[in-house]
Amino acid sequence: MKIIILGAGQVGGTLAEHLASEANDITVVDTDGERLRDLGDRLDIRTVQGRGSFPTVLRQAGADDADMLVAVTNSDETNMVACQVAHTLFHTPTKIARVREAAYLTRAGLFDNDAIPVDVLISPEQVVTHYIKRLIEHPGALQVIDFAEGKAQLVAVKAYYGGPLVGQQLRQLREHMPNVDTRVAAIFRRDRPILPQGDTVIEADDEVFFIAAKANIRAVMSEMRRLDESYKRIVIAGGGQIGERLAEAIESRYQVKIIEMNPARCRHLSDTLDSTVVLQGSASDRDLLLEENIADADLFLALTNDDEANIMSSLLAKRLGAKKVMTIINNPAYVDLIQGGDIDIAISPQLATIGTLLAHVRRGDIVSVHSLRRGAAEAIEAIAHGDAKSSKVIGKAIENIVLPPGTTIGAIIRDEEVLIAHDDTVIEAGDHVILFLVDKKHIRDVEKLFHVGLSFF
Repeated sequence: MKIIILGAGQVGGTLAEHLASEANDITVVDTDGERLRDLGDRLDIRTVQGRGSFPTVLRQAGADDADMLVAVTNSDETNMVACQVAHTLFHTPTKIARVREAAYLTRAGLFDNDAIPVDVLISPEQVVTHYIKRLIEHPGALQVIDFAEGKAQLVAVKAYYGGPLVGQQLRQLREHMPNVDTRVAAIFRRDRPILPQGDTVIEADDEVFFIAAKANIRAVMSEMRRLDESYKRIVIAGGGQIGERLAEAIESRYQVKIIEMNPARCRHLSDTLDSTVVLQGSASDRDLLLEENIADADLFLALTNDDEANIMSSLLAKRLGAKKVMTIINNPAYVDLIQGGDIDIAISPQLATIGTLLAHVRRGDIVSVHSLRRGAAEAIEAIAHGDAKSSKVIGKAIENIVLPPGTTIGAIIRDEEVLIAHDDTVIEAGDHVILFLVDKKHIRDVEKLFHVGLSFF
């Protein structure tokens, strides 16, 4: 596939890295020559220096015969104009744009073909807000991913000493919970992936990824670790777009406070939010945190745009008694350094956004793609189309499907029913199949597996 990516920042660069490794024809456009040279040295891609919304620059990048344009520059306006130019002058089939400003997103009809022709809108703030909300709903989870509109969920937890299953084989999970069907999809032990088998023994500190119907998630979590109590009091540092959206989404169920430095922004938040308490000041102000009884907070969330400020305020809040701390980290190099110490969960907006982008870039009937462990592995939701003659998976039991190395099928969603994958489970047309890959170089093989052909012999 021939893809033009506008913007060589964190999102554009990471997307280029993912797609270049899958034998796509990638061209990255940016105004920053140094950034492009760095990408070009590391990846097998073309680079073009210039403004991505200019017709001459797009033509130089190969827009005449491009299959897709992905506009992820830091400017909403540049992204929107680039899609307009690609549509009008080059008839580019698929146009994806990152648009952050809520004022654009709430206007119905703005992104239709007869207005601003954008096929897929990506809002990082919206993606990250949903991501954090799911973590709040599942205390103790490191990652929570929805499949088939939330019917099934994939949850990552850290196994602790004293958990009922720690030190036991995975096959005993069914004995512990005879009425709950679940599957452990992947285990990361000392940062290395283990493909789980029935005789795999769970060790303390393992990161365990399991899939189950949404209603069964808490029961399965309790097998790995002592369940955390539900959060009640939540403090948010940073009243930007993510902070505001999150407070709006959760204030009816939790006691929420926002700490925001900018007085004008505080006035806006006070006018917009219903029951959230808005405090003007710095989240790194020890006296303010003490005055607001940070020791009573169940969860402290650092959601500003400044990584260093987020890290320092989180460490201070934890030191002063906040029970759990989550922090947004924009620099991926920091994420592995800080998660799991005083900071319980580090959230990378780039990786959350990349998953949404990849779902629209993949071939075949790929519904969604999610990065696991900050890109170390992937979970994919694919739809089985066709029939036994035209599909490599329909009508076959899972044990008879030749999966790429390091790939497992975790679950199947059939209509409203969640079927946990077993060897004798047969895939039917229309099934949503959840797969896990610990080696991303086999993604193309998974796509081919779900591609409908004329016939297979």
